[in-house]
Amino acid sequence: MQQDSVSRLALGLDSPQAVTGLVLAGGRGQRLGGKDKGLVNLNGWPMVSYAMAVLSGHVAEVLISANRNLTEYDALGGRVVRDAEPGYPGPLAGLLAGLEAAHTPWLAVVPCDTPLLPHSLLPRLATTIGDADIAVAHDGERLHPVIALMRTALADDLGQYLASGRHKVRDWHQRHRCVTVDFSDCYDAFANLNAEQDHTRINAQLNAVSAKKHQ
Repeated sequence: MQQDSVSRLALGLDSPQAVTGLVLAGGRGQRLGGKDKGLVNLNGWPMVSYAMAVLSGHVAEVLISANRNLTEYDALGGRVVRDAEPGYPGPLAGLLAGLEAAHTPWLAVVPCDTPLLPHSLLPRLATTIGDADIAVAHDGERLHPVIALMRTALADDLGQYLASGRHKVRDWHQRHRCVTVDFSDCYDAFANLNAEQDHTRINAQLNAVSAKKHQ
């Protein structure tokens, strides 16, 4: 544990001022009938608010990657960034917008549709990253490429990667020093809302978590 703390100190990750948070909310929401996922109501709150809460307190600023309903997102308190290219080119475009907008050496990114993420997410990524460029969450069964901590100095390389016509997140990760971080102890926290049938299930999980906190 002491070695991890020294590593975080050397990287500047012991301070929230070293990290910018980014919530990816700029997709089409095709599997939700075109709904703007980040603004879908969950237990009385827009879904993007849960992602912002996971980052809050661990970062200097929260950015929201969005391509529509910009006024609604702006009202939530995060700085809104848009894709440079039209047509919803994918999560890497939102990631590039975040990397370019950040004023810190590190960027922590989460999607808007995973509202149960643990509040220990960023500290655990920071503790494990070591001298790597990117730390990515793994729930014990699968990798979550857009739940990650990375150096903002990667912006130029990502811009070149996208300009070459490539858009696969994992392939871009493989161009850099990348480590996976084991979150198998909280596998359920990585459930995402991709379809209407997920809405009821995740709402129930949120209610259960809230009830447990007030016991």
